[in-house]
Amino acid sequence: MTISNKPVFYHAALSACALVLAIGTAGCVMQSAAPADTPVLIPGQGVTIFAAGDIADCQNISPADSGAARTAALIDAGLGQDRDAAVLTLGDNAYPIGAPLEFSDCYAPTWGRFKTRTYPAPGNHDYYTAGTTGYFGYFGAAAGPAERGYFSFDLGRWHLLSLNSNLKTDQHQAQLAWLKADLAQHRTRCALAYWHHPLYSSGGHGDNQHMRDVWQVLQGAGVDVVLAGHDHDYERFAPQDSHGKRDDAHGIREFVVGTGGAALDHFAQIRPNRESAADTTHGILKMVLKPSGYEWQFLPAAGGRYTDRGAASCH
Repeated sequence: MTISNKPVFYHAALSACALVLAIGTAGCVMQSAAPADTPVLIPGQGVTIFAAGDIADCQNISPADSGAARTAALIDAGLGQDRDAAVLTLGDNAYPIGAPLEFSDCYAPTWGRFKTRTYPAPGNHDYYTAGTTGYFGYFGAAAGPAERGYFSFDLGRWHLLSLNSNLKTDQHQAQLAWLKADLAQHRTRCALAYWHHPLYSSGGHGDNQHMRDVWQVLQGAGVDVVLAGHDHDYERFAPQDSHGKRDDAHGIREFVVGTGGAALDHFAQIRPNRESAADTTHGILKMVLKPSGYEWQFLPAAGGRYTDRGAASCH
């Protein structure tokens, strides 16, 4: 097998996959139904995160029967095995308008069970209630200072940034200035950013140009991974620059994980550099953030069969 910066798929031997990581290339990818006992690919201890967006929708259904309850069960199981794991939300936390009652009556009984371990990001549906009172009222200080909807924190050796893709021009520019200063102050080898509207997406909403300047700043600082939601599907892309050009050496790998519980949507126009995707399965993304890289696995909710897993080194 040729060793290069291109992904090595799971159908190849695991020993060759491990070799790719050992020499420090951009990533080794195992795709589809990898066995549960697959060996660890990145050396060292790491911190686990569970992430998804587009979550709690209890219209005409009880919370216990909702898609959010099914994905919450996956997180409950994961948190039970790892007391240090954290949860990231990728926006559109409560439907249809992010009202306080939707948070208390639908989000709280499902994903709210691990609220104290959650680092949220807001989505456009969270902004449909005036003043975003549902989102900021429910998450409080965990949603960041001054109700601006963005903040940063460290997990293990990684620096993480929860950003707000819903801001108007002046607020967006303020976030951009804050982002540059924050990245200058936190120079870590490995970093991850997450927000709601993906820059790249094959879903019905398509690409979101509003976050292109954010992507440029992140890439310039060496950020490795971006997580997003908005389109109700799952996609994993190869590392790309801010103009959609594949860049294994310096690009950012994006995951779209809009599979947290709301009704799924179908793909529209397939974007370049897409490596794996599914639009028929609710689930969450599990990532293990290690000092030199990251491992990922898409975990399907009960009844789902699609999965996607792999690992890559940091820049």
